[in-house]
Amino acid sequence: MPSRKSQKPARSHRSTLSLQKTEIIINVYDLLPPGRVSSTLWFLGTSLLHSGVVINGKEYSFGGHDRRGITGVYWTKPKTEPPGGTFRCEILHGFTLASQAEIDTIIRDASEEFLGTAYNLLTKNCNHFTSFLCQKLTGRPGPSWLNRAANIGVALPCVVPRDWIEAPDFETADGELLSEDDHADERSRMLRGSEEQPRLVGQAGQRGGSEMEWDSEEERRRGGNGKGKGKAPAKDSAGRTLPAAERAPSS
Repeated sequence: MPSRKSQKPARSHRSTLSLQKTEIIINVYDLLPPGRVSSTLWFLGTSLLHSGVVINGKEYSFGGHDRRGITGVYWTKPKTEPPGGTFRCEILHGFTLASQAEIDTIIRDASEEFLGTAYNLLTKNCNHFTSFLCQKLTGRPGPSWLNRAANIGVALPCVVPRDWIEAPDFETADGELLSEDDHADERSRMLRGSEEQPRLVGQAGQRGGSEMEWDSEEERRRGGNGKGKGKAPAKDSAGRTLPAAERAPSS
């Protein structure tokens, strides 16, 4: 009889742990326009990639901006493609047994570690954030191949792909300009519903007026810093112009 009583709490404890298990998923996006070049680089594992970590229905990622002391970590609806990006794959990285409160603390700590002004296309980008957050949640960093292009850029600066420094301007990887219809499709994709709009971690319900200061959606996509016409595009910590996909939202 005593042995039976001691077994019941053990089974209950294991059941409780299983209920707390949370999937940690990585979504991967290709930042090169669809075409022969992007397909070849993807096959070789050297494409220019953006990634986000999906936890309980929110996808967390990291981007740059020019506002001191403000995080660059934001969340959006899973599989929301960044400007110019194409969804490539979903990876079940692992699980965490952390409670929701513990997960929130980990994300908050990560948001303090990854400030928008610290963003660097080669040494502290969205894929570094993905690896960092996965390490904290599962004990394993994200896949190293996510940042292979950036690692090549660090080791061999002379061969850094131009598209990391200057985002493609309505051009496909095959060198063909997009049509006016494609322009419209791109703009409409950027004008998402409120549930898909990226939001900085810790800034929910505090969307500022900076979005109203854009002269057009076209200007916003091309990389102004949210202060209106004539302002310089957002830069990373090394002074490189940030591709649209690597800019954090304004609030």
